[in-house]
Amino acid sequence: MTRIRFQNIARRLLRGAVAGLLCVGLAPAHAYPDRPVTLLVPFPAGGLSDVVARNLNAPLGRQFGQPVIVENLGGAGGAIAAQKVLHAPADGHLLLQAGPGELITTPLANAAIKYKSEDFRLVHMVGAVDLAILVRKDLPVKDVDELAAHAAQAARAGKPLTYASVGIGSLYHLLGAHLSQTIGAPMTHVPYKGGAPVIQDLVGGIVDIFISPFGKPDIERMRTGQVRMLAVLSPTRLDAVRSVPSVNESRALRGFNYTTWAGVFVKKDTAEPVVQALHKALAQTLADPAVRASLDAANLPASRPASLAESQKAYQQSIDQYRGIARAIGLQPQ
Repeated sequence: MTRIRFQNIARRLLRGAVAGLLCVGLAPAHAYPDRPVTLLVPFPAGGLSDVVARNLNAPLGRQFGQPVIVENLGGAGGAIAAQKVLHAPADGHLLLQAGPGELITTPLANAAIKYKSEDFRLVHMVGAVDLAILVRKDLPVKDVDELAAHAAQAARAGKPLTYASVGIGSLYHLLGAHLSQTIGAPMTHVPYKGGAPVIQDLVGGIVDIFISPFGKPDIERMRTGQVRMLAVLSPTRLDAVRSVPSVNESRALRGFNYTTWAGVFVKKDTAEPVVQALHKALAQTLADPAVRASLDAANLPASRPASLAESQKAYQQSIDQYRGIARAIGLQPQ
């Protein structure tokens, strides 16, 4: 082989090697997801959060081409599940379905929790639930304004009304304390370890007030006279309970408008292509009429389509809103 021919062959081989390296460097990372995805629910099986996740996982898995497995991990107001996500790789294969209680109010109330709301990124809202003021059936008030007057009278008599929550630092704790402050009447907080025992004691007349997400069981309890619904916290009346006024129809609680919601979160440092792929899959899943119908039946009407920027803005607004309430009521981490 002549020297010139050898040099030509060598140059061709070098060009081929360089081109191959460039192709490797420019090739996209392997498609997300490349294995089953886990959707972590921060509560035991059987509750609303679990029902919602199990309405999402199969259709979301079809979008991915990979199974989506629901895992229930309750405890510490959702903090155990949240911390598990933070300790996992930021690759989008461990998702958290959560709401303001788990990611916003619980860290404000529990000194042992070291994560912040900003450690998570909301990929897409799943849905929102309306809230209502429920009271025991024999509380001698018929509307919110009478509740405010009765609460003030009871406080002056040294027998303050009680309001229930599903735990210290829960969303319902903050809203109950905010209610007390807004109407200007001290009330006693009674924390429970879940919604079921709260309802049991509300029906039994043990506790006076519970600000709660409501659905068909609550409407049935209201219809049968087991509890009374004084007002909904939405700005206007709701079709499901047209006979129940909005708080905006009162003097005492005008503007006391809140909802609770659920969304799918990842760690904040998850790669943008992964977040975008997950967002697209969630948006397509939530656009499915069958999924929307199943969420509506579970009392969590599906969210409207939203961009990543819109989702993040909504999350930040919730953070600001509930941190503001925590400051206003003087909530101290315990």
